[in-house]
Amino acid sequence: MISLDKDLQKSKKSLDDFGNITRRILSYLPNILSDYQEKSGYRISSSEIAGTKKYIRPVKKSLFIDDESKFQNNFRELKSIFQRIKTGKPISASEHDLINSTVYTIQQSVGAGLDLLVNPNSARKHVGNRFEELIKIIFTEIGVANKRLVLQIPYEAGDGIKTYKCENDLILSPYKEVKSDSSSIDSNEIVVSIKTTSKDRMGKMFIDKILLERFVDHPQKVIGIFLNDVQRKESNNISYTLVSGLFMVYTKFLTQLDGIYYLDPPPNANKKPYSDYMKPFSELITNDINSLLST
Repeated sequence: MISLDKDLQKSKKSLDDFGNITRRILSYLPNILSDYQEKSGYRISSSEIAGTKKYIRPVKKSLFIDDESKFQNNFRELKSIFQRIKTGKPISASEHDLINSTVYTIQQSVGAGLDLLVNPNSARKHVGNRFEELIKIIFTEIGVANKRLVLQIPYEAGDGIKTYKCENDLILSPYKEVKSDSSSIDSNEIVVSIKTTSKDRMGKMFIDKILLERFVDHPQKVIGIFLNDVQRKESNNISYTLVSGLFMVYTKFLTQLDGIYYLDPPPNANKKPYSDYMKPFSELITNDINSLLST
């Protein structure tokens, strides 16, 4: 078995890959974490080895499963739920909670492991890459065709024709295979932005939707999937990073996105008018995906 730090930096190809790495981290954390603080429902844990103190990202106590045995049970149920979603069977409210909690635990475990074991600059990149892989795998599990796509847009420059590369984290399709390609996006498919946080990225999504619609010359469905919008502040506090007022300004005066989905929604996401646009991730894969993909 490869070392945990290398396993964390290795691309994951299946849901079982994520289940295995999560179990490794959950068994590792109790042996390495030495202290914690609690703030507003989040736990801020730290590890001190040979005089060096490291903090892991804040984790929401009501979502994070810290018991390896409980996670294993929930993970088995999660796989079963995904198969039921694939066949169109209804999902209960408690199963919605299980989806959000288990997927959140997977991603935050990976993040915590990277915080402790990998250089911070490299860790940030791998946290984002694992989140994209996890979301892609989930859509594959529930039977939604998808692929990452780079749209290549030709434009005239002073020294001839240049190509602008518009990277899209994921394209979701109502067809058996994604029809969009490097030169066009099918109007019935969905462009998905997958980020661990909206900090410094929310505005870009609105601009990208406007640009995409001009590039492809038709209305284009664009959604965002975020892990959370919370960060550690000093050693014992947290701060929320969603700029909610700016989100509403963009929505009213620029364009309207087709959905924003969180595994751990920030407080404002549960209040009007933000709750009209922001929902838990489970709502996307159990309900909204069908209407978004309807042709």
